[in-house]
Amino acid sequence: MNNKKLKILVMRYRFIGDTLLTVPFLRNLRYAYPDAQIDMLVAPVSGEIIEKCPYVDNFIYFDTTKKHRYENKEGQEKKTFWTYVKLLKEKKYDRAYVLKRSFSSAFLAFAAGIKERIGFDTEGRGFLLTKRVKYAENRHEIDCFLDVLTADGIEVKDNYLENWIEPCETQQVQDVLNDCIAPENRELKKVIVHATSGNRKKEWEKQKWAQVVTWLSDEKNVQVLFNGTKNDSQTYEEIMSYVKDDLKIKPVNLCGKFGLRQTLAFTKLCDLIVGCDSGNLHIAASVDVPVAAIFGPMNPVKWKPAIEKSVVVKTDLPCQPCGLKKKHACKRDYHCIKDISVDMVKSAVDRLF
Repeated sequence: MNNKKLKILVMRYRFIGDTLLTVPFLRNLRYAYPDAQIDMLVAPVSGEIIEKCPYVDNFIYFDTTKKHRYENKEGQEKKTFWTYVKLLKEKKYDRAYVLKRSFSSAFLAFAAGIKERIGFDTEGRGFLLTKRVKYAENRHEIDCFLDVLTADGIEVKDNYLENWIEPCETQQVQDVLNDCIAPENRELKKVIVHATSGNRKKEWEKQKWAQVVTWLSDEKNVQVLFNGTKNDSQTYEEIMSYVKDDLKIKPVNLCGKFGLRQTLAFTKLCDLIVGCDSGNLHIAASVDVPVAAIFGPMNPVKWKPAIEKSVVVKTDLPCQPCGLKKKHACKRDYHCIKDISVDMVKSAVDRLF
């Protein structure tokens, strides 16, 4: 009798949002194989967002960056693509689900000698897979991931998003909020304004954000909070330069205060997030915080926050969505996002309140 434990590798490394959206896939895979070893190949930073996921036994951090802090340590091997080929080969996986759509990710599974390789038939990589799955451009990314399970004969029982926060992470964030928010404002509703994105073409105009911030503070009587990396702080300073000095409730800039795990806990402590298309909206959806999502060139059918309590704010131009895949500059100068009015965003927030 063969008692060998099935060893499965799930491959989805790079962006925060994409990594988060694998959670329903991982949960349904665990339903199907409760006793299997399920490992996941993730990026060093974005992988942190689901590192408490109970459906994964081990996370492998895929990083071939030239200037990573551990690569220059004396006597330590530099991490390259072939380093990971060797590592995965040594682990002797029986099956790989290649959820990343790149050619290189399928080649990695192939070169590592993983016998079963199931993934999307994209980028001319189908010959590297043992089971090819059609990728749907007009279907939510969560459901696209689940299509891979269905194609492999695995029943999909649910598709909801979830996440896990440690009590110590919540306490760390609460301590920062107590230090930064005026005592008289601590019991107010807290609204995150997230105005930045990894791609500037997804960002809404700063002058319009200033009007929304003023409205939230003076008319909705909420505590506005800004969050992001230290480098994002300048964006919020520019937004505040368009805001009058005598706001009823002064916004608090928390950029650079939290790491990714703390950002998760911070979002959970807030009542709503209004922001442009970015991973932070998926973070909010994963902890059941309502989302007002501003979409321009990207497809909200595929990338909208996976939560009922969300409103997508968008225009309806004939060129939408382009997905930012055009080789040349947008002929409409990205009016898909520039034409979104302040009133449209206010209306979305009011619906969620």
